Order: sequence, then structure tokens, then C-alpha cells
Amino acid sequence: MAEYKLFYLLLGCTPPGRHTEQHDVFFGIGDELATLIPDIQRFWPEANGKIHIDAWREVAAVDGYRVRVEARADRDLQQEQLFFINLGGYLPGSFEEYHHKLITIAGSMGAAVQRAKQTAFYKDYNAAAKAGSHIDNKYGVDVDDVCNVEDILPGYQKKRFMLTLTKEEGLTEDAVGIGYLKLDQLRGGLV
Repeated sequence: MAEYKLFYLLLGCTPPGRHTEQHDVFFGIGDELATLIPDIQRFWPEANGKIHIDAWREVAAVDGYRVRVEARADRDLQQEQLFFINLGGYLPGSFEEYHHKLITIAGSMGAAVQRAKQTAFYKDYNAAAKAGSHIDNKYGVDVDDVCNVEDILPGYQKKRFMLTLTKEEGLTEDAVGIGYLKLDQLRGGLV
């Protein structure tokens, strides 16, 4: 049986009628990145197949926890969960909203938000007197826009898989791939 992995992707495309490239994050489970191509295309149908990956990460270690993908089974609810947070912030005089995306392990959404408030991004871009750093779509940090990663997996994957988090010493931080990666490059086995 293949070893399944959790992948975290930053997708990009310029959908019809848009003037600038748009981005979204995608979490999916597969034995390799290329197996996610159909899920990626279903996730963003407006891209009409003209979608690319700007960043990718095989999620194996987060905050001192080993992240494993396992077949769905009955189990007691884990105390700790894997959360995705998208912070947005502004700099005075800059015509831009900056973003910082992070994944973190916490016992609740509230605890995940507290971790986000400790990041350098939150501190540096929190021009609270101006517009404020925020979790996207809200001013100020609001737990409504924090996502439990298991909740945002493709539907059939949520039914088939679960994430198991185990505290471990000496874990190596996950490598992050960056660059413009077309889906056709994945089909060719380049990544």
C-alpha cells in the first residue's frame, strides 16, 4: 500500500475577466504531488485548467508534532489539531494587502489565533491604528477564518483519511518548494 502524505499548496491563476493573478491555498492527500492534479482542477474550475503551483509543502512536521495520514478509523478526538491561518496586513502608504499563511498545531481555534498573534508578521503589519492586521475578511483577529485542515480537505478524502499528530523530539522542519510550477510538469515527474 502506498504511503499517503498531506500536501499544502499555494495555487495561482488568472481567471477569465481578472486583471491580476489570483491565489488560493489547497490541502490534499496523495502518494505524490502529481496524484493531486484532478483534485486541484476540481477545486478551482474557473481556472479552466490554466492553474499553476507557486509554493508547495509536504506536511510532515509542524510545531514539534509528526503529521501522519492514516486510513479513517474510529478514535477518540485528538486534543491537538492542525490549523491553517491566513493573516492579512497593511503597511502605511503601501497600496497592497500583504498576507502571511501559516499552519500550526493547537488545541482549539482560539489557541491557534493566539499563536498567529505571536508571529513577526502580525507584529510588523499590525498597523492597528490604521487598518490593522487581520485574518482575511475581518479586521482584527477573528476565529471565524481559521480552518481546521481536516475540515477543508476534498470531501472524499475526509471520508477516507484522518490526520494523526504525535509529539516528537528532533523533527526537521518541512522543506518548502517555491517557484512557478505548471501542472504539466508534475505529470512529467519533474517534482
